[in-house]
Amino acid sequence: MNREYLQKFGKHLKKLRKEKGLKQDDFGCEGISRSMISLVEIARTDITVTKLKIIANILGVKVKDLFDFEE
Repeated sequence: MNREYLQKFGKHLKKLRKEKGLKQDDFGCEGISRSMISLVEIARTDITVTKLKIIANILGVKVKDLFDFEE
């Protein structure tokens, strides 16, 4: 697991979430716990493609937009 990449991804995810005015709890209705979002945002865990699709849907973005950050 590339920790630096996960940190950049998590920071970007948090930025997108805040821009949409969403809280970590807002993902629970789709089966993603607040703690899972928190762990992803602080780069403590990796996430599956299925969960990425759910997150993108909640944020109203395409999956590829989740990866639109500087490497």
